[in-house]
Amino acid sequence: MSRSSHPDPSAAGANAGEVTSRDRPVWSAIARPYAAGFFLTLGGLTALLLGLSLANLSTVLIYIAIALFIALALDPLVRRLVRRGISRAWAIVIVFGGLAIILTAALLLLIPPVVRQISQFITDVPTFINDAIDSDAVRWVEANFGDSLGDILKEVQTFFTNPANLTAIGGGLLQAGVTIATGISGAIIVLVLSLYFLASLPSMKNSLVRLSPARNRATVSEMTGQITDSVGGYLSGMVVLALINAVFAFIVLTIVGQPFAALLAALAFGITLIPLVGSVLFWGTATVFTLIVNPTAGLIFAIVYLVYMQLEAYILTPRVMSRTISVPGSLVVIGALVGGTLLGLLGALVAIPVTASLLLVVKQIIIPRQDAKK
Repeated sequence: MSRSSHPDPSAAGANAGEVTSRDRPVWSAIARPYAAGFFLTLGGLTALLLGLSLANLSTVLIYIAIALFIALALDPLVRRLVRRGISRAWAIVIVFGGLAIILTAALLLLIPPVVRQISQFITDVPTFINDAIDSDAVRWVEANFGDSLGDILKEVQTFFTNPANLTAIGGGLLQAGVTIATGISGAIIVLVLSLYFLASLPSMKNSLVRLSPARNRATVSEMTGQITDSVGGYLSGMVVLALINAVFAFIVLTIVGQPFAALLAALAFGITLIPLVGSVLFWGTATVFTLIVNPTAGLIFAIVYLVYMQLEAYILTPRVMSRTISVPGSLVVIGALVGGTLLGLLGALVAIPVTASLLLVVKQIIIPRQDAKK
């Protein structure tokens, strides 16, 4: 037998004592600690600069996210027009033109009464507080629990009747005006971005599918379609439900004689975009404001809107949200809380479709892979 067929023990011992190429980076770092420390520090600074850059770009990233979700919400309408024989370009023009008309009409109808009612509310706050101090409810509370409630209300009244405080409020309103102007410019940017996203949405989907391996493209394409359909259906459905909510609240508040019906209706549209808890929050807020103006009107509104909430939960929501992915109630609440904490109203609105998308990935990719393992 050839000697080469037998391993050399001395060679094996020598190889066992040598530092392999896998160990050389570690020994090199130990042998040159200053160089290793320099590169580690450089990596940490790079990560820190990257984090600061992302923080400075947070507004731009939020604009991009809002525009993308608006495009997904409008895409079902565009595809419906395309199925009726209209080209996609003209369908986008029609949908965006209709959206512009609706937004312009809503702003022209809503902004003047809302601004007027905000000014009236600030002016009438001392009167409301004075009426509350003289009310039977406050007297009963003071008689049973002490005079602290009346003293608190008097302090609030003193604050609003002090000219210095009113000047401070005026400065705050000026800052609010600057914020509104910034918001309007941001809204224009978002609308332009959403128009570009809506026009290029099919190519964006195809590019995303082509990034995956060829054997998985069919699954990725199906999942992408389901996710975009679910997100678009959910967002458009939430806007429709919030609009119905605002219109119903405005009608009921106008009937019961609430002087700030337009202001509360605008508040209803914003709050009811929050899933599950939005309607409850608005019900409590509007009821309190209406009770202050007129207790009887407040009770009527509380009862009527409570009935509407049941109709919305069991009739309107299932019909409007029939095409979206179902998400367990506990995950809806957790997602809304997490999204609201991170991004405010926008985060609470988009948390549910994001949660639904993650559930879809878990059901169609992760669980089948785990089932295939022996």
